[in-house]
Amino acid sequence: MSTTTANAKHGRREVNRERVAKLAAELWARNSYHGTGIAELSDAVGLGRGALYHYIGSKESLLYRISKTQVDRMNDHAEELLHADLPTEDLLRGMARGLIRNIASHRAEWTVFFREYTALTGDKRDRVVGARERYEGYWRQALDRGVADGTLKPHPRLLIKGILGMLNYTYLWFDADGAVSPEELADDFLAALLDGMRGPSASSA
Repeated sequence: MSTTTANAKHGRREVNRERVAKLAAELWARNSYHGTGIAELSDAVGLGRGALYHYIGSKESLLYRISKTQVDRMNDHAEELLHADLPTEDLLRGMARGLIRNIASHRAEWTVFFREYTALTGDKRDRVVGARERYEGYWRQALDRGVADGTLKPHPRLLIKGILGMLNYTYLWFDADGAVSPEELADDFLAALLDGMRGPSASSA
């Protein structure tokens, strides 16, 4: 088999895996992970059980992939912004916009993540929890940077939970096709947040 043929087959396999993951996320977001059997998933994606297992490995492996993919993307995005040497408010704005934009674009996947990741076991669950904690850590770094440069005043460490809760749970209600864009919503949230957090250097600017 030529390298070109092998690469083409690999590309088709990845496309099919992405399609299976997307359809599974939509199905589980509606009917729940435990409430959806393999037969229903097989019907939804139009594959026999054998072909389906070829793409997913196992139902739990598919849940793991869906649960971790978007969190990994947000970690990459946050890390890139943190390394860009942006002013604190621009950094926070970029992180907030990126998160709400991703949630709006992948609402089913985030619904599955928030509602179903606890069904994962062993290393799979540990890796997903670790990825979530890593993302929280990036937000903590951004806020700590703002305190250090005087842009933000010192704040309780648990405040980060409230900030991420405000952003994360837009998966429950935000309509990406509505009158407000993800970026506008993120900016409004951040403005309200920063009004109560600005430090002395921001006030005197």
